[in-house]
Amino acid sequence: MWKYGDKRFYSLNYYLRQTFGAKVIKISLDAGFTCPNRDGSLSSEGCIFCGAGAADYAFSGKPIKEQFHAYRETVRWKWPEAKYIAYFQAYTNTYGDIEFLRALYYSALDLPDIVGISIATRPDCLGADVLKLLQEVAEKTKLFVELGFQTSNDSTAKLINRCFESEIFLKAAKSLKDIGANVVCHIMLGLPYESETDMFTSVDYAVKAGIDGIKLHELFVVKDTKLEEMYKAGLFKTLSFDEYVKIVVKIIESLPENIVVHRLTGDAPRELLISPLYSIKKFHILNAIDKLMEKNDTYQGKFSKN
Repeated sequence: MWKYGDKRFYSLNYYLRQTFGAKVIKISLDAGFTCPNRDGSLSSEGCIFCGAGAADYAFSGKPIKEQFHAYRETVRWKWPEAKYIAYFQAYTNTYGDIEFLRALYYSALDLPDIVGISIATRPDCLGADVLKLLQEVAEKTKLFVELGFQTSNDSTAKLINRCFESEIFLKAAKSLKDIGANVVCHIMLGLPYESETDMFTSVDYAVKAGIDGIKLHELFVVKDTKLEEMYKAGLFKTLSFDEYVKIVVKIIESLPENIVVHRLTGDAPRELLISPLYSIKKFHILNAIDKLMEKNDTYQGKFSKN
């Protein structure tokens, strides 16, 4: 048995069980947000990898409470005693009128068996009024704020049309830590023209910003995106299965022991995915990561310098 139970890294599942003493399930919710990188405020094109939606939501279009209860009913048979985190995931979930945000977050607090709220957003969408509201929420429940960062290489950021500089991420992480939020950072592996060194540098940059958790996933090429055009023109290649698994293991080895690993691979819409096709087999990827760590007798923090 390892420090983190049956895993060689600090998994989200282990963290949640240790924190709340029960099985905790994140329920993804779509509150109808957009993004300043899509609505014309910063850009109308979005990031070059972003397609029609940030993810698939089975109950999109319904009120938040209805979405929550509908999803909850699909899992209660398996985990009748589970607790829940309301996860505002689709697009930028702090990008809206402050009173709308307040009503939204407080409605989530009233849902049954809720032990926390997780809010996915951009580092540049955390104004003073939003931070004040988030502090209110953090005083009432466990608050996770997930920041879409992807890379610390500002040349890559410009290429993917991220529309904010890396320094903004540093300021956002500090502001969120100051109000008591648990900060989770998204890093994308295999962005066009990035080397392994670039990827490790991005992870190190996020760690030094004081993050509490990290999400890793491979770059997806999906239909009807600028990235699809680049891929079909032969301008870059996506990571192979073996490349991805080896890079993830190296990153885990470099992470400090206290950082929670929220995700090691992503979920691309099957009907839209062009490359890499191995992304469809999520558990195959996770099993390969576990097996390589076992084979190398390695673990999270083995080579951490932080």
